[in-house]
Amino acid sequence: MQTTPTLTSELLAGKVALVTGGGQGIGRATAESLAANGATVCIADVDEDRATEARDGLGRGASMFIGDLTAPDVPNALIDHVISTHGQLDIIVNAAGYFWDAPVHRMTDEQFQAMLDIHLLAPFRLLRAAAPHFRVMPAEGGGSARKVVNVSSLAASFGNPGAANYAAAKAGLEGLTKTLASEWGPFNVTVNAVAFGIIQTRFGLPQSAHETITVGGRELPIGVPDKTLKAMGLDGAPEDPFAARPMAAAALGRTGTIQEAADAILWLASPLSDFVTGQVVPVSGGARGGFA
Repeated sequence: MQTTPTLTSELLAGKVALVTGGGQGIGRATAESLAANGATVCIADVDEDRATEARDGLGRGASMFIGDLTAPDVPNALIDHVISTHGQLDIIVNAAGYFWDAPVHRMTDEQFQAMLDIHLLAPFRLLRAAAPHFRVMPAEGGGSARKVVNVSSLAASFGNPGAANYAAAKAGLEGLTKTLASEWGPFNVTVNAVAFGIIQTRFGLPQSAHETITVGGRELPIGVPDKTLKAMGLDGAPEDPFAARPMAAAALGRTGTIQEAADAILWLASPLSDFVTGQVVPVSGGARGGFA
């Protein structure tokens, strides 16, 4: 496993959870936390090797689905896979995403659209495909709510220099979250978002670390411009890319970890938050602005 889950229980026993971007980073930590608390998890990712490694560590009948969520037909195929494989779907975590940064005056239409496609259009299509399975009246007595958790960012509220495309997409995702909470509330479905500050993932490494991601046939550099990290007091590549780093801009004085990110998602995916919906929960260590 990539992480050691904070909590191990049967809180989610009998539930089936779908985690997009579940092969790595926050998505993988979330998949591991959900499984550690009783859920059967389907990991969806574009990277087959990482998804296979993640799935094999979960147990409990976990499955995986490989596909580019920005392709129009893939979200429907993913929901069909979950239902045909597991027979039900109770929790959806939209965690897939990546950065493709540039200042606005140098940003191309392709860059802007790419961030809308993965961070907003893909979750919309996936949730639309899941609607027939979520928009059903609960059995008498209600039971625990079914859950949607969308991964957003403080950038949606505060912007992020060099990432107007990402910030705009996340702002749209928060609007989608609040609308869907109203539409699906009568069916005992809660829909919430987590707005992360700086969480230590490979996407938060300096670009000089030369990490890449392949999406839509394009191999793109990922990470944050070195000068941006330096301005935030996060100069250089850390020895452990997932360990918290000191950061004066956060009230807690550090960045967050993928396990702390997963813990917040676990809460929103569990019965502990059954009376919480339509909310955007900041998980940032008290920082204002930034990215995840």
